[in-house]
Amino acid sequence: MTKDYQLATVLAQAGIKSDDATGSLVAPIHLSTTYQHPEFGKSTGFDYTRTKNPTRSILEETLAKIERADFAIATSSGMSAVVLAFSLFSYGSKVVAARDLYGGSFRWFNNQEAQGRFKFTYTNTEEEMIASIDESTDVVYIETPTNPLMVEFDIEKVAKVAHDNGAKVLVDNTFYSPVYQNPILLGADIIIHSATKYLSGHNDVLAGVVVTDNEELFDELMYHYNTTGPNLSPLDSYLLMRGLKTLKIRMEAVTKNAQELAIFLENHVAIREVLYTGRGGMVSFKVKDQGKIPELLNSLKIISFAESLGGVESLITYPATQTHADIPAEVRSSYGLTDDLLRLSVGIEDIRDLKADLEQALNK
Repeated sequence: MTKDYQLATVLAQAGIKSDDATGSLVAPIHLSTTYQHPEFGKSTGFDYTRTKNPTRSILEETLAKIERADFAIATSSGMSAVVLAFSLFSYGSKVVAARDLYGGSFRWFNNQEAQGRFKFTYTNTEEEMIASIDESTDVVYIETPTNPLMVEFDIEKVAKVAHDNGAKVLVDNTFYSPVYQNPILLGADIIIHSATKYLSGHNDVLAGVVVTDNEELFDELMYHYNTTGPNLSPLDSYLLMRGLKTLKIRMEAVTKNAQELAIFLENHVAIREVLYTGRGGMVSFKVKDQGKIPELLNSLKIISFAESLGGVESLITYPATQTHADIPAEVRSSYGLTDDLLRLSVGIEDIRDLKADLEQALNK
């Protein structure tokens, strides 16, 4: 199947007709860690599952296609995907990044900078990011929209400036997914996903993805991947592939719900500000009375107070004590991630029930 098929078709057809031996409609789960050589000096293309696994390979082909790229590598988590992507860059590399980003990424970035591995320059806006890129920049790292303030960056504009200065561009596409954004087509060199989120979509798989259209970068990534072993298991590869099949219809459903919830929250007397881009299922909002947050969270009946995002179930997160707790409070506050902010991952439940659940919790 070429990259020319429409997204919904590529997703629905993931793994179909991949087993010529039996004609199995669903891609089989290959649990074997090792593979027999047909004879001395010959290989089936699979030797050891850390390097390559048949189930994972089918998944990776699909992941590359939906991001309109040539290569994809499935990893054991979103953070292992981040670490793998940064393995491309040498000691002392200079990174320009958005300040508002996932707390786990910040935790690792901070650790790497403390060890002298990388030097980070953090920026709050697209204009600041572009102004910070110069000939000494090696990497530009973007989450768009950002987590959790939902700030969008123009990837194409940033990538042009980065490439003019010899820098590589890494984009975390977890929030929008390939349904709403294809960073490779906009100039990104590397795409990262926490596939735990929208790609799998059911809160039952821990996975990551690194995507590129550059064969040289892919070869180097594969060297580090095979050497360090952040591999996705065959079972999780299968589960992720199964989740992918409904990605487009799930994203459309959560977007519709999120659009309605954003309007509902904007009109609610208890809400100070709503942060939503109009696409996807992530909505952040700030309450007028921060002291009521514990009672609000404890009062929800349908929406679950839990970390993570991107599943069919609606989740609410308090970044200050959960996903972004490792970012010092003064740093968070400096760029708008204040302690009155809640992050909502909107699911596919009936919108009437979601509104009613928020209404009763906000009115406590």
